Amino acid sequence: MFNQGDIKEHMEVLGSDGQHLGTVDHVEGSKHIKLTRTDSPDGKHHLIPVDWIDHVDQHVHLNKSTKDAKAQWKIAA
Repeated sequence: MFNQGDIKEHMEVLGSDGQHLGTVDHVEGSKHIKLTRTDSPDGKHHLIPVDWIDHVDQHVHLNKSTKDAKAQWKIAA
């Protein structure tokens, strides 16, 4: 379990495979993390659900691989 307050701007988000998915822009509401667009392959913000988070330490670690997360993330409006 993790505390949503532990998620900070500019934290690296890693898939369960240890690969870089993105960087936290901010927590959006109580259900999503918005990733920065600067290291996004398409230059857009993406949203990932907090349900995908396995744990938080110096990084945000997901419970799915980077490939799966990229296939399922949503482009932020």
